[in-house]
Amino acid sequence: MNINQYITFSEEVRVAKEQGKPIVALESTIISHGMPYPQNVKTAREVEQIIRDNGAVPATTAIIDGKLKIGLSDEELEMFGKSSDVAKASRRDLAYLIATKKLGATTVAATMICAEAAGINIFVTGGIGGVHRGAETTMDISADLDELGQTNVAVICAGAKSILDLGLTMEYLETKGVPVIGYQTDVLPAFYTRKSEFPLHLHADDVDTIASTLKAKWDLNLKGGVVVANPIPEEHALDEKFINDVIQSALKEAEENNISGKNVTPFLLGKVKELTEGKSLDANIALVKNNAVVGAKLAVSFNSLNK
Repeated sequence: MNINQYITFSEEVRVAKEQGKPIVALESTIISHGMPYPQNVKTAREVEQIIRDNGAVPATTAIIDGKLKIGLSDEELEMFGKSSDVAKASRRDLAYLIATKKLGATTVAATMICAEAAGINIFVTGGIGGVHRGAETTMDISADLDELGQTNVAVICAGAKSILDLGLTMEYLETKGVPVIGYQTDVLPAFYTRKSEFPLHLHADDVDTIASTLKAKWDLNLKGGVVVANPIPEEHALDEKFINDVIQSALKEAEENNISGKNVTPFLLGKVKELTEGKSLDANIALVKNNAVVGAKLAVSFNSLNK
C-alpha cells in the first residue's frame, strides 16, 4: 500500500522537498476552531511568513478532497477561516474524512501524522492537548499525547494549555517516553504564562542542541516525538492569578452545561477569551508567532545535520 496516493503538496512545499529545504508543519484547527475570523486567517498568513523569514518553508496541513493536503494556498486558508462545517480531525477521523472527501482541519495529533507521512519532522503549534482536569473519572485525555509517544515529529509549543491538568499531562508524557525539552527555561510554560509549578529535566539554550537531540533520538530508533516547550514572550504573558481565576470560572460553566469530549477545549478557550476581554486571544497569537521563529530555526539546524 502506497501512502503517497493520499498525499498532495502545495507547489511551494513540493519545490522545497525537491530542493531539500527545511520545512515546518502547521496545524489547521487553529484556523478553523481556534480563533475567530478574520484574525485566524491573518495570523495563519503571518505565521507562515515568519517561518519563511527565518529560512524555512511553511506547510499548513488539512484534509481536502480525500487527500492529506501538505501546504495550503491563500484561497484554501481563507476557506478554512470562513467555513462553518470543517470537521476537527484527529487520528480517529482521518480515514473517514478521506473516504468521504469532507473538509478536515488537523489537530496536533493529526498534523503529526500528516507531517511524518510527508517526511517533515518539525511542527509548530500553540499548545499541545493533554490530560483534562478530572480525567481520573472521565478518562478525558487528548490523543495528542499518544501521538507524541509513537510519531517521529518534534512539536514546538508554549507548553500544554493551562485549562488542563498539567501535572498529569507531564506524568503521561513521561510514561510514553516523550522528552519535554525546555527552550531557555527550566520549568514547564503554561501557555498564557511563562511558568508553572512543574520543573523540566531537559533544557536547551539553543536550537542546535535540540536538533542534535532529535537526530540522536531517531538515529537510535527511539520512536515518538519530542515536546519543545517555548515560553510565551514576557511582554505578552498574562498574570498568573488572573488567568487561573478565569480558567476556574470557565471550567465551572462547562461542567454546569454538561460540555464534554472534544467540545470542551473550544468551549473553554472561547469562554477564556470572553472573560479576559480578548487578552487571551492576543496572547495566543503572540505565542504562536514566537513558536514559529524557534521552529523555523530548529528546522534549519536539523536539516543541516541530515544533509
